[in-house]
Amino acid sequence: MEPEVLSSSLRGGTISHPEEAFSGMTDAPPAWDPQQYSRFEAERDRAALDLLLRLPGDLDPREVWDLGCGAGQHAALLKRRHPGAVVYGLDSSAEMLARARALGADVDWRQGDISHWSPDAPADLILANASLHWLPDHPGLLRRLADALAPGGALAIQMPMAHETRHHALMRAVAAEGPWAAKLAGVQTIAPLLMPEAYYDALAETCGGIDIWATTYLHALTGPDAVLEWMKGTALRPYLAALDDPAMRTAYLSALGARLCEAFPPRPDGVTLLPFPRLFLVARRRRPNAVDAGR
Repeated sequence: MEPEVLSSSLRGGTISHPEEAFSGMTDAPPAWDPQQYSRFEAERDRAALDLLLRLPGDLDPREVWDLGCGAGQHAALLKRRHPGAVVYGLDSSAEMLARARALGADVDWRQGDISHWSPDAPADLILANASLHWLPDHPGLLRRLADALAPGGALAIQMPMAHETRHHALMRAVAAEGPWAAKLAGVQTIAPLLMPEAYYDALAETCGGIDIWATTYLHALTGPDAVLEWMKGTALRPYLAALDDPAMRTAYLSALGARLCEAFPPRPDGVTLLPFPRLFLVARRRRPNAVDAGR
């Protein structure tokens, strides 16, 4: 699927004004379950691989960071692609990093939060695939990441545009209408993204060659309760962490699963189709005294 031109009516996703987004997000989402997250690894990897294809062709990085590296497959890929580079993988989850270390890749795995991260030396490439949408203050965050780049260094970001997709709307609706509603009333999940102009403006202060686009993937999921299982690996984590009563947690998942099955019925071949929009940003820090041509 070719990237779409960004607009305020991207299919299935939401972008918002800065003052409307991220007001309730925190720096520390609930713990990740690597096994649950990896159930749809091929579908989740597609966006990261598409993002990497848009990196500048002449980029020859020596310092590479994968922020929110998860189970480490993309950091390991970057090490294979750039064997002379020092590659770092940062993640807040000890469980994810344990799986990453098991890959045996020559990557420096580090546990920590992106919100408090700063590189040991200016980075030539910073990858943030499906990690920044959990964090607040995106304009400030993007400025800080751009400032962490070496001159000519590249920043590559992918974020889900999930807030007003049908499955996320159902997740919030079911959370508000059952016996678990009081427990979940103050729990924040993924917030709307900012308007694309806000991301451009934050990057344009130090970067050129800014490329922003969106794509809606139509994921073909298999297995029972496919959309529910997809959401259990990511968006549902704050709700599940808040429901400390196992019986209530099971009841909520059962109610949500029924609504999701109505909204996303399996096709005759057993496949469940899930439209999922994502936002992509690639930018390159300007070199001193260089004309802005993306370098």
